Amino acid sequence: MSRYAWLEPSPLERVGWDVDVLYGPWPSRHADVGLAAVRERLHGSPVQRGLALSSRGALFDAAAGNAQTVEDLAGCPELLPVGTVDLRDALAAEPQLDALTAAGVRFLRLFTVEQGAEPGFPGYRHVVDLALARGLVLLHDGDVRRFGPALAGRGAQVVFLDLHAYFLADFLLLARAEPGFRATTRMLSAPDSVERVVESVGARHLVFGSRTPFMDISPQTLRLRYARISAQDRAAVAGGNVEELVR
Repeated sequence: MSRYAWLEPSPLERVGWDVDVLYGPWPSRHADVGLAAVRERLHGSPVQRGLALSSRGALFDAAAGNAQTVEDLAGCPELLPVGTVDLRDALAAEPQLDALTAAGVRFLRLFTVEQGAEPGFPGYRHVVDLALARGLVLLHDGDVRRFGPALAGRGAQVVFLDLHAYFLADFLLLARAEPGFRATTRMLSAPDSVERVVESVGARHLVFGSRTPFMDISPQTLRLRYARISAQDRAAVAGGNVEELVR
């Protein structure tokens, strides 16, 4: 039995997909959490499946990290590989994106914070152009108020990973006109944040993301459990919306 499996989760806490899973070394966080440990953590949680990638691709070598992610997760049926590119070397992005799509990878994670990218930078715009041309879904960090407008009007499928409750209104204004814009529940900590999204633009604009292993999964599953939304909307946020993206 997993050492995390100390409490059987309620059916209302069960999560079909977690879009924000990492593994590997992360020096600034003083952590090196290997794939086995991350899988154990997930197995002891209400999360059934996840979108994951090796931190090697984000911090050290994008091409090698992508190859490692695809290879590692081939033996992990509960984890779907996510690719990345180095926004500081956008000229190298095209062959890397071709390799990812050839490997059947559907999701591209952009690390704009770690790589110092801004929405107006030529390299960032070039990578986004290439990714959208290949039909990739973007898992996007950073401030939605800065990057959202740069992605609007392009038919992009984007999951914003760092939406804070303080900036929820700005996301809702964007989402009204952007059916492909989604955000994770991770930082929506206000008592009515989840409800506001569902009531304003619909449950299709929310997905579950925990940033495991750097964040605790339990508070986030509990927030979804106690959200004052319908069972149908909860199911969409907990996994149904990601199922659509996977397909």
